[in-house]
Amino acid sequence: MVGGLVGSLVPDTARAQAAETPVKFQLDWRFEGPSAFFLLPAAQGLFKAEKLDVSIDAGNGSANAINRVASGTYDMGFADMAALMEFHANNPGAPSRPVAVMMVYNATPAAVLSLKKTGIAGPKDLAGRKLGAPVFDAGRRAFPIYAKANGIGPVNWVSMDPPLRETLLVRGDVDAITGFYFTSLLNLEARGVKAEDVAVQLYPQHGVKLYGNAIIVNEAFLKKNPEAVKGFLRAFAKGAKQVIADPKAAIGLVKARDGIIHAELEERRLKLAIDFAVATPDARAEGFGEVRLPRLALMASQVADAYATKTRINPEAVWIPGYLPAPAERDIFSVKARK
Repeated sequence: MVGGLVGSLVPDTARAQAAETPVKFQLDWRFEGPSAFFLLPAAQGLFKAEKLDVSIDAGNGSANAINRVASGTYDMGFADMAALMEFHANNPGAPSRPVAVMMVYNATPAAVLSLKKTGIAGPKDLAGRKLGAPVFDAGRRAFPIYAKANGIGPVNWVSMDPPLRETLLVRGDVDAITGFYFTSLLNLEARGVKAEDVAVQLYPQHGVKLYGNAIIVNEAFLKKNPEAVKGFLRAFAKGAKQVIADPKAAIGLVKARDGIIHAELEERRLKLAIDFAVATPDARAEGFGEVRLPRLALMASQVADAYATKTRINPEAVWIPGYLPAPAERDIFSVKARK
């Protein structure tokens, strides 16, 4: 009787919190402008409304995010689709391979950036040049696809840690770099380079229509908590709509999480990510969050060849679409962004 009485006295809020499913989420990179897509639904209680207790941690690359989700250290994460395909193909016997359940970057933001004074005006001008990037950079890993699509001759690669990439380009130690457009361009500006002095070759604008980053889930977590994953994606879509409507306010939430960020710069980074990776013509045609299997299958073949994977890639094993919210709930492009 006493136990029943005590249970009846537990506040409703405590019972609601007890029913929340904990979700550990791993970002692909540190807290920057695009992190707002995840930090906003957390800060605004959208995850809570779906009975989820979501914790979000900064990351240090897609490969690491994938490994941590695969190991079960994190339940969900944000990672490059090509890196996820590579993991699947190189770990066919892994007990748990993360799967993608929602596409966020419909187009890869990978790009080649150079200073205009070097005379690199187009893809073919890269032949014989010295290119710099970390060995794990998505643009560098996919460069064989870019080179094949554009008839680029051999190039010479220089490896470095991420913080040195743009510095070496400014110093002239390399002729060009690969990187995410919205990361490297603003990093160059931070080093005193004017945007008009930078030549940018975006992969999607030069015949390479790879998908970019997606929300990924640990397979065991997905099987055990399918409704939690659906709830996460619903909350994420609601948050994405708010981010697109008011990027400045969204950056305030990133600033609250990491006080050392430069708010104005990160607002620009977020807007570049939205314009060139999220709200693309293909995303508007396909629907936010979705992929088209023929395009995904072509990407799987290209990645297997470029990355020299141990096995071929089955796109339908990497991409699981059945957890997406209804199309009306993912209609994030109908909002009008505030200036």
